Amino acid sequence: MKRQVEVFTANCPICDPVVEMVRELACDECEVTTYDLVEQFSDKTCLAKMNEYGVHKIPAVAVNGKLLDCCKDSSITKERLTEAGIGQIS
Repeated sequence: MKRQVEVFTANCPICDPVVEMVRELACDECEVTTYDLVEQFSDKTCLAKMNEYGVHKIPAVAVNGKLLDCCKDSSITKERLTEAGIGQIS
């Protein structure tokens, strides 16, 4: 079963490096979906997912339906993404 990776972004200079890092780390086991708040604002899926996961700041990353802890209280790093299983073959 593929690992579901969801990235929330505003397509800004702070978010873009995180989106790129997730894409670089992702392997065949990862299915990456990017939610751009600017482009998809009219699409309620993005807002519903943000509410469901408790996203209060962006960029943010969720893996298999769970917001990563680093997205709640610290910065998103390559190490944290790897710990969450992104790029790891199960």
